Amino acid sequence: MTEKKLNTLMGFDFGTRNIGVAIGQAVTRTATALPSIKARDGIPNWDDVTALLEEWKPDAVVVGIPLNMDGTESQMSMRARKFGKRLHGRYNLPFYEADERLSSFEAKDWANKLGHSGHYGSNPVDGMAAQIILEGWMNDENNPMP
Repeated sequence: MTEKKLNTLMGFDFGTRNIGVAIGQAVTRTATALPSIKARDGIPNWDDVTALLEEWKPDAVVVGIPLNMDGTESQMSMRARKFGKRLHGRYNLPFYEADERLSSFEAKDWANKLGHSGHYGSNPVDGMAAQIILEGWMNDENNPMP
């Protein structure tokens, strides 16, 4: 059995209140931030997730795993991995993990340079973080890109 070619990927930045989303193209290895999905204690409205996946039809999903700086697991990394496994189980899509250390910091820095107000609660940058995670994964030579 051959693996399906990865043309379009959807990246997620897991959070307990917001889950950042980005869509990426394998040909250009670039991603675009999409509106975040609201979550309650890390649980999204699965109808919102279904609508996104039906609209964009990704070949696989990439979920950022927030490891500690020394590479060890955290409570959030276990929850993010569980979210990825649920995506795989519900939608039968390949699920890949991405090391997302510092992606939120990088997203905030990027947003500030673009004139962000600094009020991340009312104006989150989760989509930007998902874009950074997905582009980093697509551009890592160790991952199964075409």
